[in-house]
Amino acid sequence: MSNSNVNRRAFIAGTAAAGAAMSLPAASYARIKAANEKLRVGFLGVGGRCQQHIGVILQMQKEGKAVAPAAVCDVWDGQSVKGVIQGRGLYPSAEKCGLDKTDKNHVSKDYRTILEQKDVDLVCIATPDHWHARMAIDAMNAGKDVYMEKPMTKTIAEAIAVVDTAVKTNKVVTVGVQSMADPTWLAAHEYVAAGNIGKVMQGQTSYFRNSSVGQWRYYPLTKDMTPKTIDWDMWLGHKFQSVDGQPLGPTPDAQPFDRAIWAQWRCYWPFGGGMYTDLFVHQTTHMIAAMGLRFPARVVGAGGLYLEYDGRDVPDVATVVADYDEGCQFIVGATMCNDVQFGEMIRGHLATIKFDGGGDFIKGFSVYGQNIAGGPAKPKTANGEEKPVHVFENPKKGDATYALWENFLQCVRERKRETLSTPELGAAAFATVNMGVQSYRYGKVLFWDKEKRAPKEADQSWAGQWEARSKKRGKPNQIMGWNAGDKGSLLQPPAYQKLEGPWVGGKDPAGE
Repeated sequence: MSNSNVNRRAFIAGTAAAGAAMSLPAASYARIKAANEKLRVGFLGVGGRCQQHIGVILQMQKEGKAVAPAAVCDVWDGQSVKGVIQGRGLYPSAEKCGLDKTDKNHVSKDYRTILEQKDVDLVCIATPDHWHARMAIDAMNAGKDVYMEKPMTKTIAEAIAVVDTAVKTNKVVTVGVQSMADPTWLAAHEYVAAGNIGKVMQGQTSYFRNSSVGQWRYYPLTKDMTPKTIDWDMWLGHKFQSVDGQPLGPTPDAQPFDRAIWAQWRCYWPFGGGMYTDLFVHQTTHMIAAMGLRFPARVVGAGGLYLEYDGRDVPDVATVVADYDEGCQFIVGATMCNDVQFGEMIRGHLATIKFDGGGDFIKGFSVYGQNIAGGPAKPKTANGEEKPVHVFENPKKGDATYALWENFLQCVRERKRETLSTPELGAAAFATVNMGVQSYRYGKVLFWDKEKRAPKEADQSWAGQWEARSKKRGKPNQIMGWNAGDKGSLLQPPAYQKLEGPWVGGKDPAGE
């Protein structure tokens, strides 16, 4: 197998469990759908984001592809107001999908009814975060493949449970991080793993925004959002258990009906993780994939609620710093009150990758050499400006959500779990940002416990292990897929370093 293929597998799958699930028993092949056999999609949670998913499936159907909407579920009757609300909710979405609104088996406020339907092959989960894992696990156990929106889940334990269920049931799951459809991140990973930027030291990214009304307050509240049109009891989820046995959400007594809680739920801890999990997870997913990382070893979350004093829980300034056993660091930060970005880059000992452009399909990346002995040359323009030593121009354009769906449906037909955005990768990215949430909220530095696959409180051992390696003159660790030996990973001490060392018994360690 070529190094490129190894890197591709590491980039997409990222865990031994994922690799083990690639081999299918003979019975599984019998269930592979023919290319012309229609895949029928059930949509769970048909709010604003799900309208794009519905649009993709309807577009594919229009193009003659073998896929069609089969069912919709939402706790809200729904509303269509031209220019304000684009058909969100149960009945407007049913109408958009061409479904009979009186068909209680395929148009329901209870997701379990949808999962019972034999003519639903797969589901798209686009509910608030606290429902993601319960629905995904139940769907897989009901024989459905799953497209689940980011963030993958509400808790780390749920993310691990989704991965385990996908492996156990051999169901295809993709996590809706649109940027994973962009080939730039795989190209960057292959470039990094070949040693072209030397030892990987640090990656950084950001997701800055600015809203005059307050982040997520731009979701409109309307008077007809009431307990008569919204199944508040179902939405809260207090009658359903998470993987740890705890209820998904608070009771109606603890949390009375509130339009803002329902429509702008991202502002409140019981239902989401603020910008950490809603926004950071986008950037974290593709950056750790490009860098060749998965679960962090040590995480610190910082920030605060410094301007948006509008009743919300979640901070308007946040930063996560994650350190890895591979011997490198990842930083992601934002404020919701300023839109100037950090810049997205990967720093190596020999060079730096700078990613160009924004959106789901970025322009590509440029590589700039370092001014060190043995590093790549740094050619200059006539006026002295730095020029890149390598440029990758992204050949792909278009709708990333469409592309991610296209890949997912192909994998469903082929019974191939290795989608462009696997739950294994999704769990690693989510764990990183959720550990940031816990660190911020509880004032703790956290370690990742590899055996228990869960966070634990940190101690002083992190700094100590690296200091001990230095004293032993050890070699650096490397990222996943690394195939470049010691390239750009060793120091070349100057001759005078021979003079270092303790004087024992008054004797010069340098000899004479």
